[in-house]
Amino acid sequence: MPSQIFEQRESAVRSYCRNFTDVFTKGKNDLLYGESGKEYIDFFAGAGALNYGHSNPFIKQKVLDYIAGDNISHALDMHTAAKAEFLEKFQEKILKPRNLDYKIMFPGPTGTNANEAAFKLARKVKKRANIFAFMGAFHGQTLGSLAATSDWTMRAGANISLGGVVFMPFPEGFMATIDTIGYIESVLTDDHSGIEKPAAIVLEAVQGEGGLNVAPIEWLQKLEKLCRKHDIMLILDEVQVGCGRTGTFFAFERAKISPDIVTLSKSIGGYGFPMALTLIKPEYDIFKPGEHNGTFRGNQVAFVAAAAALDFRETYDFDGETNKKAKILKEYIEANILSINKNLKHKGIGLIQGVDFTGIADVNQTTSKVVKECFANGLILERAGREDCVVKCMPPLTIEEKTLLKGLEILKNAIKKVLA
Repeated sequence: MPSQIFEQRESAVRSYCRNFTDVFTKGKNDLLYGESGKEYIDFFAGAGALNYGHSNPFIKQKVLDYIAGDNISHALDMHTAAKAEFLEKFQEKILKPRNLDYKIMFPGPTGTNANEAAFKLARKVKKRANIFAFMGAFHGQTLGSLAATSDWTMRAGANISLGGVVFMPFPEGFMATIDTIGYIESVLTDDHSGIEKPAAIVLEAVQGEGGLNVAPIEWLQKLEKLCRKHDIMLILDEVQVGCGRTGTFFAFERAKISPDIVTLSKSIGGYGFPMALTLIKPEYDIFKPGEHNGTFRGNQVAFVAAAAALDFRETYDFDGETNKKAKILKEYIEANILSINKNLKHKGIGLIQGVDFTGIADVNQTTSKVVKECFANGLILERAGREDCVVKCMPPLTIEEKTLLKGLEILKNAIKKVLA
């Protein structure tokens, strides 16, 4: 397959392929293979869509059996056996053990659509237009969710004014020394703040694209109390950091809070299949039939893969293994990488961790060089944060320990070479 066809026919909007220039042909668990014959360790995992690894054999077999049986492939939101099985397993394996009670809405099969549905519903419930989001947030790139995304470059792509969202400070960097909850409280109670009370506050418990910024447990608990006090809905965007990425199925679990709405996509599809959920507390499930819909809001094959993934979680100690590997990842960065330069810092939690280059000269160019050097030596990873200051390690949760360490060795050597 000649690579020239991409340059000739694919839109200029393509991005990842500009850094990862091979033509990929095969993937197996934590490895990708290119047309060039090279093998790559995957610290990218489809931007979080492949928590269960490439070509997971357990999930794959369930999908193949389903397709071979001439089962339903498309059904909009009609009742199907595949959907029923997924709903039952999600209820029994995820919701009940956590004492969570949510109605499950299937929006379009992307994270941004799950968030669009959440915002639309919150505004309908509270009859208010405003939403509070946080500096450093990423919630998608359709207009409603883009309005809640703080990155200027992404917002500029809309070429229209993005309204209806006010950004609040996230407890990260210099703002970690500020009482950000107190600030939000003052905005809500000051009759001269000039900011309308929101229908909802939306956040990621760990900001992925914002730079692996981990919200403190106490801060999350205070935010929930503030929402209850002021009759504001709390929306947790778990699109990238959910499905076990942080060591628990939901990233907000560690704070023992109960959001009003939760959005999921990416790895909920099990095998990299498009799928999204908007979880809604029953009292807020007030959409009229068809009021938010889409042709592919019922991806039948994704239901099968998602149900299989929930079964697979029980055959493989996901939380235990993720936390074990997270410890290896953190200790390696602290022991072997931070010593390369005094300005390097560790960021993240679970298996979404990285190295922060803030304070390094020409930070954007420096991290770009690190990523390119890693790719040249067989490691795929991306960048995040302000000026792309964080080099981000986000492997499949099923990564082998030896592969994890091999990838970290490549990262360490790349940083040494670039900073030399």
